[in-house]
Amino acid sequence: MIKSKTSLLTAIFLVALLPVAFAQESNTKTNDQTDKSYAQPGKSYAHNGNIRSGSSAGNSNGSNSSGSNAGNSNGSNGNISSASNGSGSSASSGVPEQVVDQPDTLKLGEVVVSVLKVDRKIKELPASINIVTSAVYQKRSSLTISNVLNSQPGISMGGDGIWATSINIRGMGESRLVTLIDGNRVETATDLTASMSMIDVNDVERVEVIKGAQSSLYGTGAMGGIVNIITKGGYFADKLYVSSSVISGYASANSLFSGYTSVNTGSQKWYLSLSGTYTNAGDMRTPAGVLPNSQFTTNNFRTSVGVKPFANHLLKVQYQRNRSTNVGIPGGDAFPLTAEATYTNISRDLFAASYEITKISQVFTSLKMSYFNQYIDRDVSLIPNTVVQATLPNGNTQRTEPTLMTPTGEHLTNGVQLQGTFKISDNDVLIMGADLWGRKLTTGRQRYITVKVINPAGTTLVTNNIERGETPIPESRSNNAGLFIQNENYLLDKRLTIITGARVDGVQITNKKGYDVDYLIVNGVRNDSPSTQRVTFDAGNERSVSWSANGGLLYKLNSTTDLSLNVARSFRAPSLEERFKYIDLGSYVRLGNPALMPEKGYSADMGVRVWRNNLTLQAGLYVNSITNMIAETPGEFTYTLTSTSAPYTLPAFINSNIAKALLYGFDFQLDYNFYRNWTMMLSGAYVRGKNIGEEDANLPMMPPLNGALGVRYTSYKLGSVELLLTAAARQDKIATGESETAGYCRLDLAFNTNEFKLGTTRLQLFAGIDNITDTRYTNHLSTNRGDISIEPGRNLFLRIRLSFGSV
Repeated sequence: MIKSKTSLLTAIFLVALLPVAFAQESNTKTNDQTDKSYAQPGKSYAHNGNIRSGSSAGNSNGSNSSGSNAGNSNGSNGNISSASNGSGSSASSGVPEQVVDQPDTLKLGEVVVSVLKVDRKIKELPASINIVTSAVYQKRSSLTISNVLNSQPGISMGGDGIWATSINIRGMGESRLVTLIDGNRVETATDLTASMSMIDVNDVERVEVIKGAQSSLYGTGAMGGIVNIITKGGYFADKLYVSSSVISGYASANSLFSGYTSVNTGSQKWYLSLSGTYTNAGDMRTPAGVLPNSQFTTNNFRTSVGVKPFANHLLKVQYQRNRSTNVGIPGGDAFPLTAEATYTNISRDLFAASYEITKISQVFTSLKMSYFNQYIDRDVSLIPNTVVQATLPNGNTQRTEPTLMTPTGEHLTNGVQLQGTFKISDNDVLIMGADLWGRKLTTGRQRYITVKVINPAGTTLVTNNIERGETPIPESRSNNAGLFIQNENYLLDKRLTIITGARVDGVQITNKKGYDVDYLIVNGVRNDSPSTQRVTFDAGNERSVSWSANGGLLYKLNSTTDLSLNVARSFRAPSLEERFKYIDLGSYVRLGNPALMPEKGYSADMGVRVWRNNLTLQAGLYVNSITNMIAETPGEFTYTLTSTSAPYTLPAFINSNIAKALLYGFDFQLDYNFYRNWTMMLSGAYVRGKNIGEEDANLPMMPPLNGALGVRYTSYKLGSVELLLTAAARQDKIATGESETAGYCRLDLAFNTNEFKLGTTRLQLFAGIDNITDTRYTNHLSTNRGDISIEPGRNLFLRIRLSFGSV
């Protein structure tokens, strides 16, 4: 133990000396080189834009001949000069996707985002937006997308374990967020988190996050924010090219090994991109011991093709497959406390295609049609680890032991969209469109039970092996059709920007009749009409119409400072799970409600942003009111076993539209290039959630006051090193059933080199230590069950990237 601690301290000491070595290196530069480097602390060079003359890409922390201005502090507003048109994957650059945009001394708001369905720089939009680029995922241990987004102010990570993670934006959980992959909706189970885990972090180009209900472009669910995950794609180039990369990584806390490879080729008229990943991890080590059943194995495959059949025409097709097996689920509200749950298989398949025509006329600038098909399959193995004993009238004991449950869920989503962009004038841009998407949910469950009758002497008299076939949620569909419009106006010599949008949606919900038990097999004899069969939900067909709208103002006080104001009206249609779930936990049941009404939200957001060469600041205040909020309330479930038997009742928690909620708070992020190559990062966030329907009631799953303080040294020749202190306060404003969590501080270290040439190969190294002090702490948004509910302990990670071919 003493030897291991000594080795760790020695490693920390050596890494801590790196800034000194870098400083010595930088002092040996010539005066001309020094002036050039320090005169442009925020400059970086971009990729993933259309082919431009004079555009080139640099290495990870180096500089090149030309490019767009876009600094990057910690990746939260990365360095991409031009994004893909619309919300598809990046696929139009003249430089390889492996090149990491650097140097990352400061962000200047020049990054272009597409989450609002048109490419705009962040500093030109009033919305509160965070963006994390691929450079950050490579520099961090990055188990999932949520791990890195957790470092952004106003965004907190939660989840059901190490692999199954989710995010919370300003107090709003996954069910009140819209998650997109290359602009395509991810619709999956709302009672288990995993949507952020079915995307390979190595394939992420950037993640764009709108905080708050500031866009009416996406319809239902966009009450708390929008998360648009842009994956890597191919790119066009002036001449034929072939490039590839290999990334290999290791993490000590759970013995994680990951291997990734990609190949890109293309020319002026076409491109092809391929990539694949394999990751395997064991149980996670925590300061309190090993977290049982936290292992996982994942593989991922992606391919994308782009073709320019005619001038100003672009066809893009992509396919993604992500599959994980033997995924431990140490958390999850849907499972009993003593249960051992595992995803035996969880997979996501996405096929997407788009066709876009640009420069149709001076007014009609683009027309885009897109289609996607996404299929998510979940297979769970659940060992309840519970035994129920009852004394029979004759004195014998009946021992009931559920031995295994195998829930399954199939989530199929199809969608099509048509969107047009019109440039009415230099100061007026109009976006109009329509989309149609639908989700089909099919579930099943087999429950294996052993029932024994034992006499007082301990002799087993009867043994019955029972298999119950069940349908937790009857087969159901949600079809959504929407019309949307957004207008951008620039006034006062473009010092004032006004963005307004509106959307109307028609929602149709259909479901088949649901039964508590579909069949029984007792000692090998099957019965498809058991006497205990009961109807849980009648077949139904329901339609509703909802609308949303938003307005934003951005006023530039001067060339570096602006003020923003956003107001919005949003809605969320109840999910299929909220309408039709039936979870029998023995002593009580959790029931959906087909008659639920949509939630309605009203929000406001005010912000100030500063974009200077050596300092950037983004700060905002917000308030969000929700009516018709869906929550579980105590009630009763009444049923009859047969048509002639007396009714039975069970305690139940039933989804209802009774709660009114109010959420308010603030978040901010400051980056200051205070001396030459030294940058300080400071951020913080606070949210308060109240249930207005009950006196002094708190909303559940509210992240505590939290923040981060960091410093980074960047050598333009060697690389960078970053030290980050993250802290959270005690959370004692909790809802019924929640437990208080103590405050904590956590210290992380990250280091990366620039790319170094080894002949025709380019090498780059990434390394770091998470939770250096092995701090024992609990994430308030975690649902971990059992004796160990704390977060991972000290983790040493190393990642190596080799790049080949064109640059």
